[in-house]
Amino acid sequence: MAQPAKPDVVYHADWGSKNPKRWCARAFLGADGRYTAFAPERVGTPGSLVSALCREIGGTGCAFAGFDFPIGVPAVYAQQAGISSFRTLLPKLGHRKWKDFYSVCDKPEQISVHRPFYPNGKYKGRRKDDLFRGHGVSSLEPLLRRCERGGNGQRQAYCLFWTLGGNQVGKAAISGWRDVLAPALGDGRPVFLWPFDGALPSLLVPGNIVVAETYPAECCRWFSKDPLGSKCERGNRRKFGASLLGWADNHDVMLANCLTEDIQSGFPQGDDAFDAVVGLFGMLHVCLGERSPGEPDDRAIREIEGWILGRNT
Repeated sequence: MAQPAKPDVVYHADWGSKNPKRWCARAFLGADGRYTAFAPERVGTPGSLVSALCREIGGTGCAFAGFDFPIGVPAVYAQQAGISSFRTLLPKLGHRKWKDFYSVCDKPEQISVHRPFYPNGKYKGRRKDDLFRGHGVSSLEPLLRRCERGGNGQRQAYCLFWTLGGNQVGKAAISGWRDVLAPALGDGRPVFLWPFDGALPSLLVPGNIVVAETYPAECCRWFSKDPLGSKCERGNRRKFGASLLGWADNHDVMLANCLTEDIQSGFPQGDDAFDAVVGLFGMLHVCLGERSPGEPDDRAIREIEGWILGRNT
């Protein structure tokens, strides 16, 4: 597999369902061919992210942006909904027959292919079985993309369309698609989605902004064989930080002083800032040729489901 060119800007956002939970970190490629990574900061206004990256790379640079939310839909759901391409679907969501797509269902009977997210409210009386029945399946697996199913030492992810609980991803996907990706794809900017628009080396070329899905929890395993434990514990983040510092030193990645301080002190901003940096380091792992992007050569994955950057098959 060809090694991707080094993008000028690498940006990673840990994307919660609400603004206070969204943190990002970035690295810039220097004239000497080395990256310098900077301390995490709050994401800011979602709608301005792509325009800010455009300004940072100018007309000839390349930006690689990673987001910790699903990008793609399950193949079973796509078949039921008559979807042949996620890339062409995305700008249509929220309009015409898809006008209620982003409106989370209050009741099980509201669930449909055009309004797939459930439930809108608290846990009482809300069951995943209702979500399954609404989508015409009897279990969780058909509503998982292949990259979410776990196995081979990898964790199973949560169902895209379920919107309750601390680990749910549905509301983050709604915000990411509606407020970041769809507007960026619809205004003529040179924004490309991996792997839908092609293999990563073919996309990371001057003038492009390339977007990929990330999973910081998986990236942790790339830097340390020891389990992290609860990332909510600052002591665990501090201990894991030694692996991040060692990897950066071994791979000639420079760290701004403020980032070094954050890592050494266990990310006092909290676990969302930690995830932003871990995801950034994971992207650098791929950009430096240390890890394959990982997407299988499968039509459904490349056109409908998408893939998590760096996840092995």
